Amino acid sequence: MHILEQLKWRYATKKFDETKKVSSDSIETLKEAFNLTATSYGLQPFKLIVVSNPEVIKDLVPLSFNQGQIGNASHIFIVCIENKVDTAFIKKYFDLIEKTRNTPREILSSFEDFLIDDFSKKTTEEMKSWATKQAYLVLGNLLTVCAIEKVDSCPIEGFSPDKYDEYFALSEKGLSAVLVMAVGHRAKDDVFSEFKKVRRGVDELVIEIE
Repeated sequence: MHILEQLKWRYATKKFDETKKVSSDSIETLKEAFNLTATSYGLQPFKLIVVSNPEVIKDLVPLSFNQGQIGNASHIFIVCIENKVDTAFIKKYFDLIEKTRNTPREILSSFEDFLIDDFSKKTTEEMKSWATKQAYLVLGNLLTVCAIEKVDSCPIEGFSPDKYDEYFALSEKGLSAVLVMAVGHRAKDDVFSEFKKVRRGVDELVIEIE
């Protein structure tokens, strides 16, 4: 299996087959891929909500501008960002580095101090913008892994973040919903599955400096 063939196979699925559920093995793979996504400084300023409860999925439809692919998906993945990356958050990260790599703290201290100082200067909006960029890295990675796993997916920005936050009580958890991905297996009558992929030529998009 070549990755480019799988990327050509994938598309933004608009209708899932409600009778076909994504396997638990594939869901576990996606969760691991989420965790392994590259992020700025390795800080992982996000969390992932994985919804498989059919009643909850139905509840999310009106919160997502009544998009059908939400309602007939096998699972809904919600990427949430941390509302605050403060000194305690950063210190906890360096505790993990110290423990995982058995690295003396004095070797890490200059980098730790730099991050604490840098993030203390960010405004709330700057923090949100930075964290949201990390969430998009996650989404891109998840879409690719879905293709490798032969799991259909649809990335979704068309939802009400405030209503998602309220539904899942995210503010109480220090989180905000920023992106949604519906996953499942394409319905046979999803007309979008027959459309040719429209992309500009690689030569038009890639600038090579030799």
